[in-house]
Amino acid sequence: MYPLLRSLLFKLPPETAHALTLRLVGLTGRIPPSRWVLESLFTPPTKPVQAFGLTFKNPVGLAAGYDKDCESMAGLSALGFGHLELGTVTPRPQPGNPKPRVFRLIEEEGVINRMGFPGRGMAYAAGQMSKVTRRPRSTVIGLNLGKNKDTPLEAAAEDYIALMQTFAPLADYLAINISSPNTVGLRRLQGREMLEGLLGAIAQERQRSKVKCPILVKIAPDLTDEELDDAVGTILDSGMDGIIATNTTLSREGVRSPLRAETGGLSGRPLAGLGDSVLEKVLARVNARVPVIGVGGIMSPDDARRKLDLGASLVQVYTGMIYAGPGLVKRIVEGM
Repeated sequence: MYPLLRSLLFKLPPETAHALTLRLVGLTGRIPPSRWVLESLFTPPTKPVQAFGLTFKNPVGLAAGYDKDCESMAGLSALGFGHLELGTVTPRPQPGNPKPRVFRLIEEEGVINRMGFPGRGMAYAAGQMSKVTRRPRSTVIGLNLGKNKDTPLEAAAEDYIALMQTFAPLADYLAINISSPNTVGLRRLQGREMLEGLLGAIAQERQRSKVKCPILVKIAPDLTDEELDDAVGTILDSGMDGIIATNTTLSREGVRSPLRAETGGLSGRPLAGLGDSVLEKVLARVNARVPVIGVGGIMSPDDARRKLDLGASLVQVYTGMIYAGPGLVKRIVEGM
């Protein structure tokens, strides 16, 4: 069934197809009979996982970027996910980068995007999350947080703290996104000095305001070993609760598509090897002190199993859903 639907969706521009499917999933989730149909088709067996002080009904989550404005929680939850990471949300609305900004590398099952955190801002997203009818009861909800494009790096902590204060009462966990390649300069926040300042300010405000919500940090796959040492060490020293490894890559190694020349972050199958390598390095440096979520290149149950076997507590999918369809979550959990 999905191959036919995919062939129709792939006739549309990627961003148009995404908006259409998100709208349909959101609408389906808000109507109980249709939501029950989705749940009957896609709900996998329960395989609980404990991480960050939370209980996940299974280890498979939706990666950030799919539902940027938190509009389709109930529908997405009906697809069987153990958790949804919504966002990326910024304090103020922003349009993101000029279109076109998403490109399918169909033969290689990849996607390049340079979205640039488009969204309606934290006030709108918080309003969506506050609607009890849209909040799934059994699915862990995470919020991916990003600074506004026009916020100077030196003031980035103010954006992340404002977001933390807004969403800590609404989300089950928060993820600090300092690794998107599509906001100019953002990845500089992963350097030791800037990261120490950022996470130190977040930790201080967290303690002052008694925020109990777990806070994770999402890192890039393009860090050198020395940069990875600095980033992981700083994350642990600042008392953050976990790491998400990884975001999209700027590398085009092994990619043959003419679209490889497009700027932006690459996801999907071409990221699988690099993602696994970085995950393994992160896990070695963390040494079980905090849980790690494995993301990047999960296109099949085997890909997910490999990350879990390496030691990831949870995994997340996004591009794999585009190519394999919503049944991927159930197939992964059933194959565990």
